[in-house]
Amino acid sequence: MEKNLWNDLYVPGTMTTNGKKTSISVRYRGGHTRSYPKKSYEVVRKNQAFHYNAEYDDPSLIRNALSFAFFPMIGVPAPRTKHVLLTVNGESKGVYLEIEGVERLFFRRRRIGAASLFYAINNRADFGLFSSESNRPKSSLLAGYEYRFGQSAEKTRLKALIKGLNTLTGQRAETFLRARLDVDNYLRWLAGAVLTGNYDGFEQNYAIYRSSKTGKLRMIPWDYEGTWGRNCYGRLVESDLVAVSGYNVLTRKLLGFSSIRRQYRAVLQEAINGAFTENKLMPVVHGMIDNLEPYVREDPTRRWSYREFVGEPYVIQNYIRERRAIIKGQLHHL
Repeated sequence: MEKNLWNDLYVPGTMTTNGKKTSISVRYRGGHTRSYPKKSYEVVRKNQAFHYNAEYDDPSLIRNALSFAFFPMIGVPAPRTKHVLLTVNGESKGVYLEIEGVERLFFRRRRIGAASLFYAINNRADFGLFSSESNRPKSSLLAGYEYRFGQSAEKTRLKALIKGLNTLTGQRAETFLRARLDVDNYLRWLAGAVLTGNYDGFEQNYAIYRSSKTGKLRMIPWDYEGTWGRNCYGRLVESDLVAVSGYNVLTRKLLGFSSIRRQYRAVLQEAINGAFTENKLMPVVHGMIDNLEPYVREDPTRRWSYREFVGEPYVIQNYIRERRAIIKGQLHHL
């Protein structure tokens, strides 16, 4: 792994968890974070993937965990998480976040039937026909996606959705999209990305699967470290960084229909009246911070100081307060 940080091949190993040894496969994961002194890992054990994130850029260590706790509050499935102490080859690596992989077992645990699964792995997964970098037609309509499972026809289904939303207009387009996309799920996923302020969450960093029950495509969030008032590098950002309408071709198309705009307004209103409030979220924040505090105090591997860590609840609380006011002020513009 050290010979080539960018090699995604797994190597065999053994993991001990609470005294129990298990054979595993492991590799480094992430983009720019692979060059950091504290790296993140993907571990496969008992045919199940887990991500161990260093959360090196997040002084709170909880932004991913908080986001994935928030999404189910607004009706969107999200990976389970827990903080752990990680030791690699006898060397303590400090506090990590274990994140459940989105795969077949993810759906089985939740009794969700999934006929297909794709990962949106880069910004070409924006549902458009053209590359945002070159403004030329994409080499494939599935550029930006990693195919995980499903029959070969599932690729054709996703390509048909992308082609149809870009070529159809008017009532035909709305009818087409409602028949193939779970619009309620999509709008709730969109609201989650907008409310948490995940600038990188619209054109990548999501999973898309087709429901076996309805036959429609649905969204699952992924990689929400750059949220709640900081970007993916840990820098403080303004609470209005992300537009209430989000960013990608599919979102623009959907919000072009008045009935879907009304539906989206209702989803946002429901969230700011309930889940996206200080009363609902700050107990979760304080609970996570309090649980981590004694371990972070003793963890010398962190980029951020202990003082910055204990100040993060105030950063997150201020973000929630400001973001609520911004969304309330923009609702009538939708």
